[in-house]
Amino acid sequence: MAKKEAAKEAKAAAPVRHEPAEIPPLRPGDTVAVHVRIVEGDKERIQLFQGTVIQIRGAGQNKSFTVRKVSRGYGIERIFPYDTPAVAKVEVKRHGKVRRAKLYYLRGRSGREAMLHEQRSEEQPRPGTVAE
Repeated sequence: MAKKEAAKEAKAAAPVRHEPAEIPPLRPGDTVAVHVRIVEGDKERIQLFQGTVIQIRGAGQNKSFTVRKVSRGYGIERIFPYDTPAVAKVEVKRHGKVRRAKLYYLRGRSGREAMLHEQRSEEQPRPGTVAE
């Protein structure tokens, strides 16, 4: 009987399982904010990782995307699987105008060279024009 009670207590103390987040459609060149669940001991917190999507690879359950940011002069790349409970939420901040599927050339650039032009949607009027 003691083993059954101990097993019940261990099961009750187990960490809460999270479902994978719904990730919006991403494209290379998008600037995204990825909310990542960090577990430290028995505590859990959300940490923000904001950067540019440089590649999307795989299909189905193996699909993942790589986000690159520059922090204190060092380039940091992090690979996130689509189907993981570690990602709480993904927000698309802006869409970059790119003509390639893999943006590895950003690794060799810094400062303004590494910035991508923003892709504008067609329904937005240009600044300075009168909307009808």
